[in-house]
Amino acid sequence: MTETATTARRTAPGGSDRPLTEAYDTALLDLDGVVYAGPHAIEHAVDSLAAARTAGMRLAYVTNNASRPPRVVAEHLTELGVPAESADVINSAQAAARVVAEKVPAGAKVLVVGGPGLEEALAERGLVAVRSMAEEPLAVVQGFDPSVGWPQLAEAAYAVRSGLPWVASNTDMTVPTARGIAPGNGTLVAAVRAATGVEPEVAGKPLPPMHRETVLRTGARRPLVVGDRLDTDIEGAFNGGVDSLLVFTGVTTPAQLLAAPVEHRPAYLAADLRGLLVPQPAVTAADGGFCCGGWTATAEGGALRLAGSGGRWDGLRALCAAAWTALDAADGGPVDGRKALAELGF
Repeated sequence: MTETATTARRTAPGGSDRPLTEAYDTALLDLDGVVYAGPHAIEHAVDSLAAARTAGMRLAYVTNNASRPPRVVAEHLTELGVPAESADVINSAQAAARVVAEKVPAGAKVLVVGGPGLEEALAERGLVAVRSMAEEPLAVVQGFDPSVGWPQLAEAAYAVRSGLPWVASNTDMTVPTARGIAPGNGTLVAAVRAATGVEPEVAGKPLPPMHRETVLRTGARRPLVVGDRLDTDIEGAFNGGVDSLLVFTGVTTPAQLLAAPVEHRPAYLAADLRGLLVPQPAVTAADGGFCCGGWTATAEGGALRLAGSGGRWDGLRALCAAAWTALDAADGGPVDGRKALAELGF
């Protein structure tokens, strides 16, 4: 297998001559936009995860969505045909609760702005969830829940203005739903930030507390992060020094990938979770361009160009190498990839 350490400066997607299920012991899978969207499984997810499990890969589900306890998420996965136990699910509420527990005495009250996932995570740490400043909390923790409205945000603002430590489970600005892309916890955090002028301590992806929580709970020795977001999943893998697989079943587009800074560049890319089950083609440099499959990509005159033929994902891998190399050049900058992407059907 070609090594693709994320601690190095990546200028091209990596390659693996073995299926990723053989190259890595644990898949750390994002949920929203990767395994499911709202109540429905993503196409090919159920069969791909079953095949990965049969191949011996451990599956852990790592999500920035703090609204539901791991038990409820595991039940949802099982209903979709992806058997899971509570211990297989790690969420940002757990990471946030660990951060809060390091700031307050055992048994302390904590103001919760969010759902049952936060309450359960705090209880696991021996902390008491409350909903009002009148109950004299010693900290504030905020996570996504669709029921959060003005009264809860106002209570958070009162608490933060009083000087209590404020921990946010995550700051994802959007969340995929069955109907499309909706506001995420980051938008709710922004409301409290605007009202108080205070920045929260953030626990979820892409920051270290979430990676620490995941490693502690899974014991993974050679993990592969699998996600659909560059600014959470892929950056989180970069910060943790582990490899990542980007799938295009959620929010990231090929055009965004071509413009990705170093910390947002995945080791591998695939249309969906079937990418776990196959080798990953390597990108090679040749004649001033970059080759993958039957494609050669170059950056010329501020634009990306493609020559050859083959699978569209191989073409995208070659384009990534040309675009990222151009971005990283001393006198470089973004290149226009619209025509090249259109040739691939993106």
